[in-house]
Amino acid sequence: MAPNPYLLAADNPAALLELLRENPTLASGQDEHGYSLVHAAASYNHLALLRTLAREFNVPVDIKDEDGETALFVVESVDAARVLVEELGLDPKTQNDEGQTAAEKIEGEADWPAVAEYLRGLDGSSSVTNGVPNGTTSAGVELPPVPEGLQVTMGTMDEAAAAGGQQPDPEFRRRIEELSAREDFQTPEGQAELRRLVEEAIGGGEGLGEERSVRPRQD
Repeated sequence: MAPNPYLLAADNPAALLELLRENPTLASGQDEHGYSLVHAAASYNHLALLRTLAREFNVPVDIKDEDGETALFVVESVDAARVLVEELGLDPKTQNDEGQTAAEKIEGEADWPAVAEYLRGLDGSSSVTNGVPNGTTSAGVELPPVPEGLQVTMGTMDEAAAAGGQQPDPEFRRRIEELSAREDFQTPEGQAELRRLVEEAIGGGEGLGEERSVRPRQD
């Protein structure tokens, strides 16, 4: 009996390559569900095999299964996703028959969060920073969208102080903590108040309270 190339792709990629070089037409084959060797190599994280299928055997990297899904939908590691996208040119925005991208499907299934985060980051919609969803405090409090045109640099309070040579303003910090503890924080009114507080801080601190100590600029 001839060896099953899909089993070899999972367990013995070296033997599969020997088989393919004897019979190159097998490289672009698909089973009854449209599952290809590219899907298998990506799923089992056999990166050398994945590269060889695309480059030596010219298997289309965007080959789809019966659900309209490319190999990016079945990856289980960031390394495999990176090879597909960054080295082999697979479009991460390709949608399956249900209108989902690989990022959306993987994120919805919640099996490989690092892969979902990597794919989200490719289009600038990364939803997690340092393990915490963007737009959320470390305590799990959801923040409103950042005002248009504002660039935010994330970091701890200690890091910010070290970088700027200044301590975080205690009044601003106190008001943020008080606001996040309010029962109406998640309401539109609470979120609007948070936005106003942030914009006050960005604009130079007007309205943060008379007791605020303003450090003079050091040139």
